[in-house]
Amino acid sequence: MDQDRGGLRTAPADSPPALSRGTVLVFAAACGNAVASIYYAPPLLAEMAGELRMSSATIGIVTTVTQLGYALGLLLVVPLGDRLNRRRLIGAQALLSVLALIDVALARTGTALLAGLAVVGLFAVLIQVVVAYAASLAAPVDRGRVVGLVTSGVVIGILLARTVAGTVADLAGWRAVYLVSAAATLVMTGLLWLVLPRHTDARQRIPYPRLIGSTFGLFVEVRLLRVRAILALLSFMAMTTLLTPMALQLSAPPFSLSTTEIGLFGLAGAAGAMAAARAGRQPDHQRTTGIGLGIMLAAWVPIALLPVSLWGLIIGVIAFDFGLQSVHVANQSLILPERPDAQSRLTAGYMMFYSIGSATGAIVSTVVYAHTGWAGVSVLGAAVSLTASLFWAFTQREGEPHDALPHG
Repeated sequence: MDQDRGGLRTAPADSPPALSRGTVLVFAAACGNAVASIYYAPPLLAEMAGELRMSSATIGIVTTVTQLGYALGLLLVVPLGDRLNRRRLIGAQALLSVLALIDVALARTGTALLAGLAVVGLFAVLIQVVVAYAASLAAPVDRGRVVGLVTSGVVIGILLARTVAGTVADLAGWRAVYLVSAAATLVMTGLLWLVLPRHTDARQRIPYPRLIGSTFGLFVEVRLLRVRAILALLSFMAMTTLLTPMALQLSAPPFSLSTTEIGLFGLAGAAGAMAAARAGRQPDHQRTTGIGLGIMLAAWVPIALLPVSLWGLIIGVIAFDFGLQSVHVANQSLILPERPDAQSRLTAGYMMFYSIGSATGAIVSTVVYAHTGWAGVSVLGAAVSLTASLFWAFTQREGEPHDALPHG
């Protein structure tokens, strides 16, 4: 009879151990908590600027600095998952994240704030190490389900970050947001240490410079990574095209919503992401991708009704995030089995394109909104989503694998 040890049910020696649902949920919660730490700042910028006497131009780079730290982490930290013991790597990242969050909460100058947020971003890539580790621990038949549940935690963390930040800041100030986050991260560190397997997994003895260089080499070697990375870039560019100007539109007349009220729209997105958690269970990830991209494109129709209808936006956000999560899960379910010896590097390379897309969407949509308003943003978002759909269709004709079963 199988026994449960540290969240893992023992399995025959010739097959991977089956992850318990409780362990997977801890992974998902840890990832959601980590990613939220880099999305807390936007609703807090005005309060931060006032207290630390930072100019509008300076406070505006808070998000950029955090994302730059995250991008560096993807390049310099995540590949270490293919070289070091992952349990220790995850534990070290989590503890360093706690210290970085406390540093942000105690910042007394703008420089200290920016430095602290950059380090928060650097160690938030804990997410990607956990996702790759979860995929490697899961049995082949369960891999899609596991990736779907864990990445649902990521998307939900992104969407609820503004809600949590706005609510806590209204009650106790912006510093309390990061102190609460530090406490939550410390709790998640303990839970991860309990459920992560205690065996010493054999790692590759690859020199660090070569390890980093090989991350880029995977784009040459693995065509599926190139295709899915571009889909990630376009999908998350569409996401930030929606989310970045949305707060500006909702805070202006006729709605004039508060920061907390705007943050509640994250609940609608979270509902869509949770509904898509089952996407990883679908045996045909190509079909899941096509359906997800189609839903994302169609969602821009009700989203475009925002100037006259909040319900249109709510319906559109739920549908959009359902489609986005479906595509994201399918992407990772396909690429991670391609090179079992390089799953952390595959994740790092894929997520670099995610970051590029997210940053591009945020910048371009802000400019478009300033010149053409919400109608222009809706056209831009629909155009990006259409481009993603057409690119996916083209790759089908070019012969991207159309698996009937998940990779094993």
